[in-house]
Amino acid sequence: MSINAVPAGRWFKRVLWLGIASNLALAIPTILAPARMLDFSSLPTATPLVWPQFAGLLLVLLSVFYMPAGIDLDRFRAVAWLAVGARLAGVVFFVIFQAAAYHTLGYFDLAFFVPELTLLTAATLRTAAAAEPKDAWR
Repeated sequence: MSINAVPAGRWFKRVLWLGIASNLALAIPTILAPARMLDFSSLPTATPLVWPQFAGLLLVLLSVFYMPAGIDLDRFRAVAWLAVGARLAGVVFFVIFQAAAYHTLGYFDLAFFVPELTLLTAATLRTAAAAEPKDAWR
């Protein structure tokens, strides 16, 4: 059975694409107007502004690397798991290792990590169960 065909797999891809769109909605304005985005987000100012712009560029690139899993989970299942792991890394980095002013960025990743982990796990377990040979004595 294809992981793309199970409902949890389809929902995982939807949440993944929503996360990609959300990342881009934050990253592109940060690249174009970093001072305005820092002020809008109530984040501390950064000097020089090239660093928030570079972080925005990295977020765009990270989002691009998520896209193959959003297209075909069967072919790019490892990419899907890496996307989930990247969300967890964002949570840990911003919530545990940064000052409270940056925790919102970690909670942003947490909002995608929990459903992505849940859905990908459910889809993987469902396809693994469907692939198991059936016992004739049951």
